[in-house]
Amino acid sequence: MSDLLLIGEVAARSGVAASALRFYEEKGLIASERSGSGHRRFRRTVLRRIAFIVFAQRIGLTLAEIGEELAKLPGDRAPTKRDWTRLSATWDARIDERIVELQTLKAGLGECIGCGCLSLARCALANPGDRLAEHGPGPVRWAPGPSGRG
Repeated sequence: MSDLLLIGEVAARSGVAASALRFYEEKGLIASERSGSGHRRFRRTVLRRIAFIVFAQRIGLTLAEIGEELAKLPGDRAPTKRDWTRLSATWDARIDERIVELQTLKAGLGECIGCGCLSLARCALANPGDRLAEHGPGPVRWAPGPSGRG
């Protein structure tokens, strides 16, 4: 088994599109080696980094935050379980926040869809007089917006 994988092999193994892999490389989140013909070849250990990126995005980290976290990993060897555990230990609060956001969203959707009007601009129950408009655009009731309200 070769330690170097072509981009298509990495895409198939990781479930991440080749275009996303190129984007991650452009952002410095993963690295490849170039063959004589210019084809990208990735070390097999990149699969762990990609899994980390996908997971980190799901809990709400930005690509910049993901880059900061990945920079804490050793560059001269494959990260160990201890390295990954240390890295993710600080995420408990972030995951708890995400859980609360999702629970709020779930409850809010049930209320809104349950009434049938689906309009926060004119809903007499959830948003009388469109009072939420003063807090900014978007789903300010369910997701924190510029005003910081959830």
